[in-house]
Amino acid sequence: MTDKKRVAILGSTGSIGTQTLEVIRQHPEDFLVEVLTAQNNCDLLIAQALEFNPNAVVIGNEDNYQKVKAALLPHDIKVFAGQKAIAQIVEMETIDVVLTALVGYSGLIPTVNAIKAGKQIALANKETMVVAGEIITALAKENRVNIFPVDSEHSAIFQCLVGEYQNPIEKIILTASGGPFRGKDRTFLETVTREQALKHPNWDMGAKITIDSASLMNKGLEVIEAKWLFGLKTEQIEVIVHPQSIIHSLVQFEDGSIKAQLGLPDMRIPIQFALSFPHRLKSDFERFDFMNYPQLTFEQPDLKTFRNLQLAFDALAKGGNAPCILNASNEIAVAAFLNKEVGFLEMSDLIADTLAKATFIARPSLEDYIATDQESREITTQLIKRRK
Repeated sequence: MTDKKRVAILGSTGSIGTQTLEVIRQHPEDFLVEVLTAQNNCDLLIAQALEFNPNAVVIGNEDNYQKVKAALLPHDIKVFAGQKAIAQIVEMETIDVVLTALVGYSGLIPTVNAIKAGKQIALANKETMVVAGEIITALAKENRVNIFPVDSEHSAIFQCLVGEYQNPIEKIILTASGGPFRGKDRTFLETVTREQALKHPNWDMGAKITIDSASLMNKGLEVIEAKWLFGLKTEQIEVIVHPQSIIHSLVQFEDGSIKAQLGLPDMRIPIQFALSFPHRLKSDFERFDFMNYPQLTFEQPDLKTFRNLQLAFDALAKGGNAPCILNASNEIAVAAFLNKEVGFLEMSDLIADTLAKATFIARPSLEDYIATDQESREITTQLIKRRK
């Protein structure tokens, strides 16, 4: 790489954001931090800004604006606040690539605006594709914008497809760790606590994604994301449980051959590949040793116990705004579980009920998706209140 890529990191204080800065820290000759954003963690945002000296930062929570402004203005770093500022900052002419690591639905509008502004996208916010994948992919094509996946599973598929663009995919196989409750039955899951669900065996992630992983909703969202990222039909996507999380996903081609991408569970590798593509930059990340993993095992996912994955497949098959309904309801259900308002299994019940009650739109516009998100959240919130 010759010219430095100027990077905007949306959600720089979260798990993906901090690991992205680790990658940039290792490659100062390849990347410049142009913009950093955070929702609430103003102390870490200030520390990051003082280290990387971006052009601008945005703090989503406007109550923290004065604190961030006072700390950074003497260093000639522009400071903005609020959700609208996050959505607008991506349009800056000096940005080359926008890494979207925002949590949930909040990533949609900033990603839309970044694509319209012609910015390349490193996508760590799967909900954007889940909610409005058809619109996002059409916008990217119209604006000649590449979307580089950051999720380890989708990065694995992308890496397997390099050099294979003329060869049709027969199917893809997304691997799942199975989460902390792999092999458990519904009786066990009825009494699962918040603390138990937040202990993922292989990955270090934020609370919302960790709960999604425990319920297999994260894999369901990845199924929907994969459909749009790689132009697939529902029947071309398979999920297999792989507890060791060494094979990150696989592609099967029409001649029957299968490609897999392997490596230790380390999000810095897909982050770096998304930022540096088509180059592979040298890193000092830990290397995989087969002798440490003499057995790689695989299981079928339990769709009856972990209903969320089946609900995601059903929403994808139904199409329209059904995945948007699924995502919005899940965000409310997960928040309620984290607040100890509902049980672990009740999350799936809430999502299923919301899918049945929310208004279905077969060919939604962006405005329809926004309305659907709001309606679905309201329905799930009311369902939670009735359970108390």
